[in-house]
Amino acid sequence: MKVSNLAKALNTTADTVRYYTKIGLLHPQKSQLNGYMFYNAQQQQRLSFILTARHLGFSVKDITNIFHETDNNHTGCKLVRDIIKQRLVEVEQQFLDAQALMKLMKQAIGEWDHLPDKTPTSQSICHLMDSFSAIQSEINPAKSLTETLKSTKANLTETDNNGEMHENK
Repeated sequence: MKVSNLAKALNTTADTVRYYTKIGLLHPQKSQLNGYMFYNAQQQQRLSFILTARHLGFSVKDITNIFHETDNNHTGCKLVRDIIKQRLVEVEQQFLDAQALMKLMKQAIGEWDHLPDKTPTSQSICHLMDSFSAIQSEINPAKSLTETLKSTKANLTETDNNGEMHENK
């Protein structure tokens, strides 16, 4: 089947099929007559696996490693289990970080609601942030808001124009 047929069959986009082909996870046959790429049932199965794995938080590198095992006639199941267990630990930590961030945001709103707006000065861009930063450094020096945001951002993935997830580069 052609790119568009494969995409339609798996409810994804042709760009997604082309992306996974370009990075070597799919291996279509090229027609000698017209140069079109054709994907057989095995490639459809591989793409289905890729889409499911990505939905579960597997990275492209993870999927590449799994395919390396299965392409060499080894089971990929142990690796799949190990990866999903690790991803669960990571997601649980992200959830805890997000809860802590939400608590900080609510605290900031509570403190700032009664304060007036002020014009920036040479020492301060926004006095609200300055006062909150000072309070936070006294209350919780172990993990700052900046550290929480950095760890959350590092774990995000990018989406392409079609909403498909790809690795953060």
